[in-house]
Amino acid sequence: MAEPALDARMLPALLQLASAALPIGGFGYSGGLEAAVEARLVHDEASTGIWMTAMLEQVWAGGEARHWLSLQQAFAAADAAAFAAANTLALAMRETAELRLESEQTGRSLSLWLLALPATPLDGERRRQLASLRPIAHVAAHAAAATVLGLTPAAGLQALGWSLLENLTLAAVKLVPLGQDAGQRLLRRAAAGLPALIAALPAAAPPQNFAPLLAILSGAHETQYTRLFRS
Repeated sequence: MAEPALDARMLPALLQLASAALPIGGFGYSGGLEAAVEARLVHDEASTGIWMTAMLEQVWAGGEARHWLSLQQAFAAADAAAFAAANTLALAMRETAELRLESEQTGRSLSLWLLALPATPLDGERRRQLASLRPIAHVAAHAAAATVLGLTPAAGLQALGWSLLENLTLAAVKLVPLGQDAGQRLLRRAAAGLPALIAALPAAAPPQNFAPLLAILSGAHETQYTRLFRS
């Protein structure tokens, strides 16, 4: 998935879409990490790094990133039927009620943010499509936002992957707990692998969600006695 170097004119949109300040509520979810800490699978900087790398390489690259590509292609082509079908698949492949809730809540918030954003080339038909697609998966709303903001697929995926890693870092600092310096070390190491993962993504490979430990931990988190993060 080789692309030309990032155009500096994309930077404002890229930084806005990847920002932790984006008001969609992603910070309220731990991505399975809270249950992993409870089970003592994650307990220090080293084990947190292993968790983050596994989430990025095994869960994100094989699942969310591939969903994103098919959704972006459909939205860019104004193929409403293909976009709706890919959105349905992305939601159906969320294995627990918690993971489904996270995708639907952040997807709806991101879609509303995009619809309210001024000075975008969002035409009437695609505006109606976004407004009527309920529920909408986070990955679908993100692919639409990246397209409308003029980001290339590689830049959009960089924003998506960065958001995942940043949310995991913020959660780890609270939960493990880790110091801020340790969190920044982990974020830098994990994010350094993003470009290679994006470049290696096959153009038409179907997404997969074979992450049984994540599903088990997410299910356990739904009934965990004490929680800092939403379920």
